[in-house]
Amino acid sequence: MIELIKTHIADVELYSTDNAERVEEFRLKYLSRKGILNDLFDHFKQLPKEQKKEAGMLLNELKTKAEEKFKSGDAQFSKKQSAVLTEDFTLPGNPYHVGSRHPISVFQYRILDVFRKLGFTIAEGPEIEDDWHNFSGLNFPENHPARDMQDTFFIDKNYSLRTHCTSVQVRLMENQKPPIRAVMPGRVYRNEAISARSHCFFHQIDGVYIDKNVSFADLKQTLYYFVKELFGEDYGIRFRPSYFPFTEPSAEMDISCILCHGEGCNVCKHTGWLEILGCGMIDPNVMTANGIDPEEYSGFAFGMGVERTTMMLYGIKDIRILSQNDVRFLRQFTTE
Repeated sequence: MIELIKTHIADVELYSTDNAERVEEFRLKYLSRKGILNDLFDHFKQLPKEQKKEAGMLLNELKTKAEEKFKSGDAQFSKKQSAVLTEDFTLPGNPYHVGSRHPISVFQYRILDVFRKLGFTIAEGPEIEDDWHNFSGLNFPENHPARDMQDTFFIDKNYSLRTHCTSVQVRLMENQKPPIRAVMPGRVYRNEAISARSHCFFHQIDGVYIDKNVSFADLKQTLYYFVKELFGEDYGIRFRPSYFPFTEPSAEMDISCILCHGEGCNVCKHTGWLEILGCGMIDPNVMTANGIDPEEYSGFAFGMGVERTTMMLYGIKDIRILSQNDVRFLRQFTTE
């Protein structure tokens, strides 16, 4: 057996591992479970004691040489294989497309930034509302058309999808003592036919300011500042009397048409003016219903739709494209 081990040592030293297949053959021949080394160690157990010392030393030498031979060959070809798979760093990089903000988000953030400068905080509320927060707490009479199924998505007799963000105003008055100064952005729902100019859901930003001695003059100056900051100095502004259940007096605010600059076009119906929001002084009934003394405090509220003005600013002719997630459309609003 000693001579057999010496023969294998010589074979290992001369064995050529010049390619990956030869390395694998060597491993199977000497180092696998059915390989020569395992067989020799099994026979070693049966040797007479006087031969075990020399045979043991030779077996360990054979094992060491076989393992070193395999490791050197395996490392060599593994390195070559990794080199083949390594990328060529001289090639141009992969073009990664920059994401885009949705135009609704872009314009909404611009609006909120203006009111942040005036000290307004951001408040949010649930999109599923009960009758009190959506209607009754805002002085809507029982027979008001907005309660009809044609305008509101009712979930059951007590709950509906909110029809305006003014519902958040009720929650603020319930849980916070004046002064209250906040804007409430969010999505609202109306049971309307979907067309190029209207949708069953859209976005609003409502605002409220309640404190002592708040007047209509404060409302007008706030909204004058808002328009000048958002659109610039070149636009005319006017207020028209209107009606909302939760404000008295109420008004609608127009600016000179963004597209024709007041000269008259199809968008402004040749009037030269575009309505951008509704506003007014908070009705004393609303204040009383929500635990605020109208003799001590007064306040104003306003609300605007985001989609319509966004469409005018960016020349978008169909409101439906704003909710279709068309990547070709959204890429136009990418900022590098």
